[in-house]
Amino acid sequence: MVGSIEGKSLLSNGSAQHNGLNLEEKLDEFRHLLGKSDKDPLKVVSVGAGAWGSVFAALLQESYGGFREKFQIRIWRRPGRAVSRSTAEHLFEVINSREDVLRRLIRRCAYLKYVEARLGDRTLYADEILKDGFCLNMVDTPLCPLKVVTNLQEAVWDADVVVNGLPSTETRQVFEEISKYWKERITVPIIISLSKGIETALEPVPHIITPTKMIHQATGVPIENVLYLGGPNIAAEIYNKEYANARICGAEKWRKPLAKFLRQSHFIVWDNSDLVTHEVMGGLKNVYAIGAGMVAALTNESATSKSVYFAHCTSEMIFITHLLAEEPEKLAGPLLADTYVTLLKGRNAWYGQMLAKGEINRDMGDSISGKGMIQGVSAVGAFYQLLSQSSLSILHSEEKKPVAPVESCPILKTLYKILITREQSTQAILQALRDETLNDPRDRIEIAQSHAFYRPSLLDQP
Repeated sequence: MVGSIEGKSLLSNGSAQHNGLNLEEKLDEFRHLLGKSDKDPLKVVSVGAGAWGSVFAALLQESYGGFREKFQIRIWRRPGRAVSRSTAEHLFEVINSREDVLRRLIRRCAYLKYVEARLGDRTLYADEILKDGFCLNMVDTPLCPLKVVTNLQEAVWDADVVVNGLPSTETRQVFEEISKYWKERITVPIIISLSKGIETALEPVPHIITPTKMIHQATGVPIENVLYLGGPNIAAEIYNKEYANARICGAEKWRKPLAKFLRQSHFIVWDNSDLVTHEVMGGLKNVYAIGAGMVAALTNESATSKSVYFAHCTSEMIFITHLLAEEPEKLAGPLLADTYVTLLKGRNAWYGQMLAKGEINRDMGDSISGKGMIQGVSAVGAFYQLLSQSSLSILHSEEKKPVAPVESCPILKTLYKILITREQSTQAILQALRDETLNDPRDRIEIAQSHAFYRPSLLDQP
């Protein structure tokens, strides 16, 4: 007899299944590929506890956590991050609005500390509340309880699969530290990076460094064992079982088994061989999402103004993809879908809105309480620096002289002046759109499609 509990079916032997696929069989199949013995559990660790990293860990915990002898997952975050009084008060409201969460905390004897924090009688810490299922960047969406580790060595030293949930700006530093703990490892871990952002290097030639490349360089883990997972999704909505899809990109050896292992009824994971380009596109859309937020705030959510901005920003993204990809048309769907959802509800668009409204300022930096790292800010600087290099010059369509590619990207140039050099206010984004000398965005696309722009060296490829 089959019963249904929390969206999963239970077989007569008690094991769970999704869409007719037995979860325990999926787990066993993946464990077998890794050469795990019967008494040796698959060990997964999520490094970094932002919204997406926490949700990703919670999804795996809910799917496979019941098979305790075969699967273990833990999440690492730095200790000592205090929860503000206002956040503690809001968290208390969230807890009391959800009967299931309230009962769970009472059952675990964990409710009293939230009462004391609400009254100001104690301080909560981010790692402490994460154990109860509350991500500091997403307190409105309670997760399942998680095993939290604050010692990095303890978290990663024997992990079979490591999930990189760190911002791109922190990835290299943390994985350089991790590499110290892996010097005597016999087995090679699999690393799945969720990070969307880039660095720019100018020597020996200008090129982009993605988080997977940073991880490879920092740890020496073969690039075939380092993969990227991305897609048009919002972390809280995925946890709340909104239908979503994603792509896991990398070498065939691991991407296909991982796509099968990670797939759930509401979270469809496809696989793709194009690791670097998908990763770069994940960073590029964050750039233009910030500008979209500014336009929305400055025009009182004018649909017309937002559509004008969308036309120009997508034409710039298409132009840039022709520099970065040999077959850019294959990226059009995934890039536009990821851009669309980020413009609608992502933290980068939110950041642009708040800047334009004056509710936050640039002196606060790009790590915002309750939101985490705004990765689009550093990506603006990286893409501008890269596309400003004279060695990448293209022929200007009207002046018929060589110019740096960034000269064909007025939105990117304006965002750089607003966010990086700070020589202009957020109003400059509207001025850029209303510039009478601004070409039809179609012209930019036609130029990109009719010229041999592709520069494989930009992605550090021969």
